[in-house]
Amino acid sequence: MKNYKNVSAGRGLQVAALLAALLLSACGGGGGNPGAVTGGTGGGTTGTGNTGGTGTVVPANPTVTLAFTNTAGTGSNSLSGATPLTVKATVLDANKKPVPDAIVTFATDNTLATFSPSAGTALTDANGVASVTMRAASLAAGGAGSVTASTSVAGATVTGTGNYSVGATTLTFGTLSAAQTSLQAYGSTVLSVDLLSGSAKYTDQQVNVSFSSACVAAGKATLATTVATNNGTAQTVYRDKGCGNNDTITVTADGVTKSATTTLSIAPPAAASVQFVGATPTAQSIVIRGQGGNGRTETATLTFKVVDIFGNPLAGKAVNFSTTSNLVTINKTSDTTDATGSVITTVNSGDAPTSFRVQASLPNTGSGSTPDISTMSDLVVVTTGLPVQRAFSISTEKFNIDGWNVDSTPANPATHIHVLLADAFGNPVPDGTPIVFQTNMGSVGSADKGGCTTVNGGCAVDFRAQNPRIPTPGQPATPCNTGTATGVRPDATRRGLATICASSTDGSNTVFARTMIFFGGSNATYSTFDGRQVSFTTPNDLGSISFSDAKSVTLQLNDENNNPLAADTALEIAGATNASVTVTPNKVPSIQVHTTAGADPTGTATGVQGSVHILNITGTPPTPCVAKTAAFSVTATTPSGSTTSIPFKLSFTCP
Repeated sequence: MKNYKNVSAGRGLQVAALLAALLLSACGGGGGNPGAVTGGTGGGTTGTGNTGGTGTVVPANPTVTLAFTNTAGTGSNSLSGATPLTVKATVLDANKKPVPDAIVTFATDNTLATFSPSAGTALTDANGVASVTMRAASLAAGGAGSVTASTSVAGATVTGTGNYSVGATTLTFGTLSAAQTSLQAYGSTVLSVDLLSGSAKYTDQQVNVSFSSACVAAGKATLATTVATNNGTAQTVYRDKGCGNNDTITVTADGVTKSATTTLSIAPPAAASVQFVGATPTAQSIVIRGQGGNGRTETATLTFKVVDIFGNPLAGKAVNFSTTSNLVTINKTSDTTDATGSVITTVNSGDAPTSFRVQASLPNTGSGSTPDISTMSDLVVVTTGLPVQRAFSISTEKFNIDGWNVDSTPANPATHIHVLLADAFGNPVPDGTPIVFQTNMGSVGSADKGGCTTVNGGCAVDFRAQNPRIPTPGQPATPCNTGTATGVRPDATRRGLATICASSTDGSNTVFARTMIFFGGSNATYSTFDGRQVSFTTPNDLGSISFSDAKSVTLQLNDENNNPLAADTALEIAGATNASVTVTPNKVPSIQVHTTAGADPTGTATGVQGSVHILNITGTPPTPCVAKTAAFSVTATTPSGSTTSIPFKLSFTCP
């Protein structure tokens, strides 16, 4: 510290001398150089001592000094994985006195060493000493480095450094041992290995030890692949999952140059069962030899699987195959399971329909009276698969459509035609069997195809009313009207009656079926009541009855071609007076072309084909009773809205 008292005195003398010189100059006396002023040197403004003088004194500063000691407390700056160091930083103030409770931060190259605590900070004690433990960053770390310790004293940052060297730690594995070296299938054992520094266990820090084996890599065994040493020893449990072989276990660790190994002898798992997995085709149905085709096959593929007691697949197991039918041929009577435990055989059909199962057995798995392990497949059926004529059905939702005077629309077909097909065993034909439709009136099918393909043995198509409406004999030629097969006959030529033919063929065998649809007119032109032609302009006279009686009238509705009006044509009673009238049925039903004996599959029936309805008329007598005449009309309204009205009258007399 400067002597500020001496500095002030010196400055006072300088000021006095300066004033004296100025006075002398003003008086013009004094001689010499009036401009020269000299000050004293005793007060030295650059000095730091307590006395005047010309010398410079450097002030004392706070300090941080570092020291290293090993675990024995001996001074050493040699660090290794086996020999950590304690780093001590001593903090003194400018007066060389310890600074307590100062925060000291330690820093070094973290590839060489790390601190504990990991933050690298510590408080000084009463002696001004802060300590941290320094360890090698890894067992393989090596080289030289320095530690910097920094703190703050009286607002000033103070640092100190110390140098150290790191030597790579030489560690080795002891013997890798197993509690049991011979295991039954799915057994387990404990693996253990010591980590050594020289001849002693290395316990200064935990080291991650890696365990590996071929069976673990293949998923046929388990163990903890990385284990940290505990008091210098690493342990893990090895558990078999069907290795069935010798398995060598290897341990490695960073910083340990030589691995350790041991070998376990593991018994192979025994086959517990053979399982039937499935058959292709999935429908488990194949056709007899020579009947393959669209969606059909003559070969069945059957898959089995061999597993152990835990349900795990077993590879390399021999499997023998046999069948319950001598009408089929097994193409492969034995095989060996693959890595998934699976094995496959195929069976070809013969010349006759049959059903069969395939047995898969594991040879040499039985003992004494116990047979070999085996299983049976599901039942596989050998059928023709092809549709047969006697199992070909065709039907239509409506046999009489609103079509003689009205066209359908693409979005609203007049009706739908359905077909059902089965093979010789009565089973639905395979999905995708194509059906072709043809018609001599209207149109059938869709824009992309004139037919359909079966799903579960059946399919359906749209039928629309449009031109042509009058059939041309033999046009078009169809399987139904051409050839000599049983059931072939000419199409119907009746006006307003369409013949639709559905057929399916495999190129050598063709099956077919036909149906017929009336194009119903809009007017009930040739309608009759009790066999007499109706009048549409004057009331049709039903005669006379007593009020106490009831009358039934048979009304037949025929269009201009003597065909039925469209199905669902509605019948209503209008304007009834002096009587109660009902009509049954009140809608035109679906009517198939027919004769008096029943349906006419030939379509050659002549005469009227219209619907028959019963009118029931009951009088309502006045009081007192007087003769009255009842009047009413029957109106028929087609689905397209055309209406026909037929007037009637009936006279009532008093009882």
